[in-house]
Amino acid sequence: MKPTNSYTIWFSQRTGSTLLYKALESTGVAGIPGEWLTEPNPETFSIKYLRKIWEDGTTTNGVFGLKTSSFKLDDWIQAFHRELQLPEGLSRPRIWTEAFPNCKHIFMTRRNKVRLAVSWWRAIVSGEWHRVHGTSPHQEDIADQYNFDAINHLLVECTLREAGVAAFLAEGHIVPMTIVYEDFIERYEETVIQVLQFLNIPTNGVQVAAPFFDPIADDIAETWVQRFRKERQENWENIAW
Repeated sequence: MKPTNSYTIWFSQRTGSTLLYKALESTGVAGIPGEWLTEPNPETFSIKYLRKIWEDGTTTNGVFGLKTSSFKLDDWIQAFHRELQLPEGLSRPRIWTEAFPNCKHIFMTRRNKVRLAVSWWRAIVSGEWHRVHGTSPHQEDIADQYNFDAINHLLVECTLREAGVAAFLAEGHIVPMTIVYEDFIERYEETVIQVLQFLNIPTNGVQVAAPFFDPIADDIAETWVQRFRKERQENWENIAW
């Protein structure tokens, strides 16, 4: 079924987007905002698959959810333009709304980009991207896997991904709901309710499940944060942090 209302969660890695996805899914009224555009290839994308993700990501009240990053954004815009047979000259946000009707936008960010980059690198080397609540911590010793160049690259990449989203939203004069990771984890349920209100979804009687994931940050991550912070500013005249 084609949704009547939809929303997109825009994220860079390690900003709490999956935690938000699981929370919204638990309400039963906010669609199922999975990463529906991760697996298919934009070049072979078809209207048939679009209809499938509408069906898979829409709750009975007609709300569809999606979470994605700016990765391959222009490829997806071209795919939607092609498969929906849209006229030339439409802006990228307009084309997006043709694929996802009445789309609202949620922008997820993290204030401390160094901690974001370290968390991202830790997930890559450990293979532990999330820790389901109540499960044991990852046991592999990764203390010797610090890599300055990798963390520095991820610091730049997350900044550019956010800039890509910001440019897309600005093109459509869109003011998104912004969720800051550091605030979200402190005000989890309150934030989820605020998202529902932003989406004009009634919240009376809505139950938000407890957080699906436990925090992963540990002493190793903190050691890497402090080491990177010092090495990145080595020989700087004005130390920023």
